[in-house]
Amino acid sequence: EAADDKNVVSIKMTLYRVAKHSEVVEALCEAAENGKDVLVLVELKARFDEENNIEWSRRLEKAGCTVIYGLEGYKVHSKLCLITKRSGTKTEYYTQIGTGNYNEKTSRLYTDLSVMTCDKDIAKDAIDVFNALASDDTVKSVDKLLVAPNCLQNKVLDMIDGQIAIAQSGGEGYIGVKINSLTDKKIIDRFIEASRAGVKIDLVVRGICCLIPGVEGETDNIRIISIVGRFLEHSRIYMFGKGEERKIYIASADFMTRNTLRRVEVAAPILDEDIKAQISMMFDKMLADNCQARELDSDGEYTLVSDGKEPLNSQELFYDLAYERASKAEVEDK
Repeated sequence: EAADDKNVVSIKMTLYRVAKHSEVVEALCEAAENGKDVLVLVELKARFDEENNIEWSRRLEKAGCTVIYGLEGYKVHSKLCLITKRSGTKTEYYTQIGTGNYNEKTSRLYTDLSVMTCDKDIAKDAIDVFNALASDDTVKSVDKLLVAPNCLQNKVLDMIDGQIAIAQSGGEGYIGVKINSLTDKKIIDRFIEASRAGVKIDLVVRGICCLIPGVEGETDNIRIISIVGRFLEHSRIYMFGKGEERKIYIASADFMTRNTLRRVEVAAPILDEDIKAQISMMFDKMLADNCQARELDSDGEYTLVSDGKEPLNSQELFYDLAYERASKAEVEDK
């Protein structure tokens, strides 16, 4: 839509993995051919997709897009898009932040989350990210977004510390995280510290996990499950606190040192209360999954969750809910 909108003046986007027949890239080319300022960062170090990305970057350049080819020493793994629209003296920003790549093929196979917002502070952070990338640099400070390598791990540690302080003062500290992998030792050590302080921690970690739960006096407040089903679990969710004070982020970054310190990653705060409630509900349903979930025990073994409750397959539930929402929207449109 932005490619054809006469009031859109610019589109800035990061591309990590794209499909072999990418409609996203075609739309960016169309936007440039329509006279819009299009800046695209194409990550040439995306493993197994190097050749495909080189071909698409040439197509983008030929169409008149400004193409950046990553940063020295860092992979750009963020999923970030910023659209600037002007009408008269009014300027509007549309920022989209996701957990999955702009890839039509994997979007049918992976579970991911994406948020689109007109929040001007988030747009300002996104502008700073793109300006830094265009200068072959990384952002040193941000307001609302979390941006690796300089402004993500430290802010996550600060939020864990916040929950530790709540628990130590007699309150109910809580942390809920869904990621692909957990190997970042600084974050793992802080999780252990939080568990010792009485913070309840729920982790949904699909793959590699270097933290053992249920160790008495150390990690007995930590529960870890892995969900493996029809779709590849790929979304990343960070949650800190409970009730109205809960902070929720969706992110491109797993808690791995390669993500938190050696890549450009972006996490976005969820500010809308309805969306926060939706993500909290989804996380709770994942924790209650007793069809595809396997729980990690203190011996390092995974066991299929069997709690005797009514069967709950979280992926099938979200699939059905998505179709239900789509059907309601179709009826309302008519």
